[in-house]
Amino acid sequence: MTRSMPEEQRESITYLCEEFKKYNYISDTDWKKYDVKRGLRNANGTGVRAGLTSICNVLGYDESISDRKEPIDGKLIYRGIDVRDIIETSKVEDRYIFEEVVWLLLFGSLPTFGQLRLLRKVMGELRDLPDGFAEDMILKCPSPNVMNKMASCVLALYSYDDLAEEKSLENQLYQAISLISCLPTIMVNAYQVKRHVYDKKSMYFHHTHADMSTAQNILRTNRSNKTFTEEEARLLDLCMVLHADHGGGNNSTFATRVLTSTGTDIYSSIAASIGSLKGPLHGGANIKVMQMLDDIKEHVSDHKDEDEIRAYLEGMVDKKCGDQSGLIYGIGHAIYTKSDPRAVILRDNLEHLAVEKGLEDDFNMLCTIQRIAPQVLEQKKGLKNICANVDLFSGLVYRTMNIPVDLYTPLFAVSRVAGWCAHRVEEIVFGDKLIRPAYKYLGVDREYIPIKDRKL
Repeated sequence: MTRSMPEEQRESITYLCEEFKKYNYISDTDWKKYDVKRGLRNANGTGVRAGLTSICNVLGYDESISDRKEPIDGKLIYRGIDVRDIIETSKVEDRYIFEEVVWLLLFGSLPTFGQLRLLRKVMGELRDLPDGFAEDMILKCPSPNVMNKMASCVLALYSYDDLAEEKSLENQLYQAISLISCLPTIMVNAYQVKRHVYDKKSMYFHHTHADMSTAQNILRTNRSNKTFTEEEARLLDLCMVLHADHGGGNNSTFATRVLTSTGTDIYSSIAASIGSLKGPLHGGANIKVMQMLDDIKEHVSDHKDEDEIRAYLEGMVDKKCGDQSGLIYGIGHAIYTKSDPRAVILRDNLEHLAVEKGLEDDFNMLCTIQRIAPQVLEQKKGLKNICANVDLFSGLVYRTMNIPVDLYTPLFAVSRVAGWCAHRVEEIVFGDKLIRPAYKYLGVDREYIPIKDRKL
């Protein structure tokens, strides 16, 4: 049963909103006056340093220069290894690598054949949900948004764990591998129930396959006939590798570390990170990109006319086109300047499949947006060194595989949980301090007035 605002209460809520507006206001000058690092960003656009990590490095500018962001080609480094090298090697060796990256992020080294075999075995055994969990937590309580259901299910797993509060390294690693293993199963089940209840379509539940990779299992269990091509599974595996981590400063990973610093359990911290990733300014941007693309296709008569596309993008920045947010989704990043290596890798691996699937027009339009949007943002807003980010192409990758839009951001989450868990373990072992930034209070002193003497 859904809840909406009753019509008879709408007038009261409107009045309450007006009351809030009368007594709540922070001006732009206040942020500057008190030198507040809005968004935890320095004046030159770099991030405020809030911690240390040996898990992942994200390079987008020359860090040896302190007063400005000197652009460089972007790099994504997992435990000292360039993600490009990981992916290129996997192509040569012709194998799935997400599980290898899970080991690398959690433990800090590349696994041997034996270690990788062990991890795959354990993950295969932990993919299935506890008895009755799917029926009680998913089937009986559907959600129109898969991300919200994933978050609530992660919280619910606390009740199925007798050692939920145990903070030993042994237990933290076991809980981490358990969550990384079963979150894809939660995602698929949550989508199937959403599809049945809200979309009025058939749903189906397939058992996981212990000997298959995570990417293979996701495609197999989410399709009625359980079939997929190796090309599809390898591309999904590549996407998961690229999404597995992005340093300690991205919003959702920072959420993991903030909650972990309080001493709370893993389920609370990972659920919070899922909530963070859902936002359209974070992981939810891949859905917004595809909505933007479809809107451009609808309103631009000639999809090959760069002037028409440029005019539409200018209209987006002016809040006259699209969702009127003023944003061009899939463009810009807090760290990357010249290029986002994830976007480059996805684009290079997407072109062939897009042509094969009849989505060449979509691919070419995204490439045009990638080229033109930074020019528009510089012209309209004075923003420089702007590049496409991973979200510009990830949605189209999923579209080529006929993956439903409802799973675009959840797929980000089932990949990034590997990084979240690695950062949680690192925070527990080495952080050992409550993360607590400061806020400047702007209120004025007032006397308490007895209720009988108060006036509107």
